[in-house]
Amino acid sequence: MPKSPFLEQVRKEIRLRGYSIRTEKTYLLWIKRYILFHQKKHPAEMGAVQVTAFLSWMANEQHVSINTQKTALNALAFLYHKILKIELGELGFNQATRSRRLPVVLTPSEVSSILNQMEGRHKLIFSLLYGSGLRITECLRLRLQDICFERRALLVRDGKGSKDRQTILSRNLFSELEAQMDIALKTQQEDNRQGIGPSLPFALDRKYPNAFRQPGWMYLFPSNNLCPHPLSGQICRHHLHDSAPRKALKQAVAKTDIRFKRVSCHTFRHSFATHLLEAGRDIRTVQELLGHSDVKTTQIYTHVIGEHYAGTSSPLDLL
Repeated sequence: MPKSPFLEQVRKEIRLRGYSIRTEKTYLLWIKRYILFHQKKHPAEMGAVQVTAFLSWMANEQHVSINTQKTALNALAFLYHKILKIELGELGFNQATRSRRLPVVLTPSEVSSILNQMEGRHKLIFSLLYGSGLRITECLRLRLQDICFERRALLVRDGKGSKDRQTILSRNLFSELEAQMDIALKTQQEDNRQGIGPSLPFALDRKYPNAFRQPGWMYLFPSNNLCPHPLSGQICRHHLHDSAPRKALKQAVAKTDIRFKRVSCHTFRHSFATHLLEAGRDIRTVQELLGHSDVKTTQIYTHVIGEHYAGTSSPLDLL
C-alpha cells in the first residue's frame, strides 16, 4: 500500500522534534482518522470548524474517554500549529464527560499472592512495578546504567511528559537484579560479536559509534529477538515488548483467589502509591516518586485509603 506523502511529511516533522516513537504512532493515527472523517479532505483546506466537528463526534457518537479526546486534540493541535502554521483559536467543542474513578488497588497479601505465581524476569518486572512505582514501559526501558545499588535508586529516563525522575529501589531485589544484569550482559556480548547491540536513542550511534558495546546502554530486560531500529533501520536488540509481561500477569492472576478485581500492570503502581500513603509517607514524597506534575493527581490515592487515611470509622462500628 503506497504511503501518504502528507503523513510522511508529518512523520519527519515529529522525528525532527525528537518525539518518542509511541507519540509518533499516536499522532499519525489521530491525524489519519481526522482526514478520513472528513472524506480525505486535506487538513490545510480545513480548520477550527472541522476540528470541532471531529472532536464533538468522538464524544457524542463514539463515547470516547476524555483522555482519548485530549490525545486527539493534541495531535491535531500539533498538526495545525507546528506543521501547517494555522492557528485554530478557541475550540467550542463538546468535551467527553469524565466521572472520577478510583483506581484498583491490591492489598499487600494480594500483591504477594500474584508474585508467588511468577518466576524469573516476569517476577522481577512486577516486583519493580510495585516496589518502585514504575509504569510498565518505564520498567522495560531501564538500562543497566539506570540502576544504582549504593543509593538504592532507579533513574527513570524520558518518562511521561518527557521527564526524568529518580525513584526508590528495594534492597530485596538486589540479588535478582544482579542475576538479570548478568543475563543482559551476556546477551550484549553475544550481539557485539556480530557487530550488533541494543537500540540507542536517535542519532546517538552516529555521535558515539561504539556506544552499543558499552554495558551501561544495555537494556535490563532485552528482547528475545533482533529487529530493525524504527528510525535508522539498523538491526539491533530492543527491550522486551510489553505484551510478554501482560500475558504473564493474566496467567498469574488466574491462579490466585483474586476474582473481583481487574488487575493490570498499572495496578501495581497504584498499589505502590496507596501503600506508601497508608504507611504514613508524605504525599509530596509520593508525588515525586511517581513523577506527577501536580499533587492533585496524587491525591486520588487518599480517596482509595478511606478510613486508614482519615482516621475515621463507620458509626455502625460503635453500636
